[in-house]
Amino acid sequence: MTTNQPQTLAELLTLPQYAGRTPFDGKSRRVQDEVRHNLRRKLQSGEELFPGIMGYQDTVVPQLVNALLARQNFILLGLRGQAKSRILRAITTLLDDQIPAIRDSEISDDPLNPISAQGAELLRDQGLQLPLKWIPRAERYVEKLATPDVTVADLIGDVDPIKAARLGTALGDVRSMHFGLLPRANRGIFAVNELADLSPKVQVALFNILQEGDVQIKGYPVRLELDVMLVFSANPEDYTARGKIVTPLKDRIGSEIRTHYPRSIDEGMTITLQEAEREAHVKVPHYVAELVEAVAFQAREDGRVDKLSGVSQRLPISLLEVASANAEARALRSGEDSAVVRVSDVYAGLPAITGKMELEYEGELRGAESVARDIIRKAAGQVYGRHFASLDTRALEKWFDAGNVFRFPQDGKSSATLQTASTVPQLRELAEQIAEDASDAQRVSAAEFILEGLYGRKKLARAEESYTAPEPETKQQRGAGRWN
Repeated sequence: MTTNQPQTLAELLTLPQYAGRTPFDGKSRRVQDEVRHNLRRKLQSGEELFPGIMGYQDTVVPQLVNALLARQNFILLGLRGQAKSRILRAITTLLDDQIPAIRDSEISDDPLNPISAQGAELLRDQGLQLPLKWIPRAERYVEKLATPDVTVADLIGDVDPIKAARLGTALGDVRSMHFGLLPRANRGIFAVNELADLSPKVQVALFNILQEGDVQIKGYPVRLELDVMLVFSANPEDYTARGKIVTPLKDRIGSEIRTHYPRSIDEGMTITLQEAEREAHVKVPHYVAELVEAVAFQAREDGRVDKLSGVSQRLPISLLEVASANAEARALRSGEDSAVVRVSDVYAGLPAITGKMELEYEGELRGAESVARDIIRKAAGQVYGRHFASLDTRALEKWFDAGNVFRFPQDGKSSATLQTASTVPQLRELAEQIAEDASDAQRVSAAEFILEGLYGRKKLARAEESYTAPEPETKQQRGAGRWN
């Protein structure tokens, strides 16, 4: 609570914005109007609307702005990992810094226009000496993950017989209620994630409380004229195919806004690099960062991965974090001060991939790890082809075609690894061309990426000594040398 804010109703009425106001005047600003006012101010000043939300500037954000300006409740439809919850939470930035409420009220009652019987009674009894509290915007957001076992009592409330007996009221009196999450979100934003998982009974209760301002609890009609902005999220498969959202509630939701995965590799990289947690001394070359993102894009297109489940943006974020950690561990073992992420570190991040893909029947037959390895290989080939296809690798390929085998060291100092890589004709020179600086660690990372890129483009064969699952050979690979 901020101590320099008015602490009684009399002090509150001295503020310019409350000049001329009187108790029960019915002139309080609703949440939707508050959000609209602050959104208009941000639009006029050119402020960033939703900091941290990326990739939606030309798609989701304009639709969201329209819905908020129109004072609508809305639903975000999208597959997992499309920042739906983050968007909902970002709406709180459009609320006032803090608002006054009756100190002893259960449901954040407006000091001038309380909706609860308790708040109205406190205002009548204490008048201008009514004590206040100040609620920051962060506390005005209530989020509930919908599950089939959520009840009307959880969201709306329940009749409390003990409370009724103590107050001497009838069971149908609002004063006898134990309030649920929605009434406690009064004068704030109430978000329901995965709306389709709520039972139809609970959905109808939400519809009634929004449309009519009342709800039946155990047969007793209870009227609650809540001031709440209600927002939802759902998976489009649930929303359209399973049909679990009741028609009256669908009709009541003002706007249906579709989210999506990043539209381009660069867009996805920006999001991943922003979200992934890694140490400052761990360097990620641009081609490795692009490889990590390309893995997610490749997985979304792969026929062995379930399209309806989607491939979350959390996949490249987690993959980059694990790959960076593996590079850091290698640097610690070798006694080097800094670490540079390599392709082998991306393969070490397989656990960050396999748990985030739902496989089709064909993928299940191959196994999640085998599918993930194949996706990394294809992604590496794509990134290599996009940036380095013009490299002259004929001498290198000829050396491997002669049946030579090169084992790429995975541990030890970068200088020693680079010296070993020099035994492959042309490899060190090519690595120096694409390395981001002249450090040995950067050159080693570049050398490994060149070999992986050629492997991804089926110009080389590769095997891992610690991984024995057979990989089908192409015509170009038969009889060729291998690197391990």
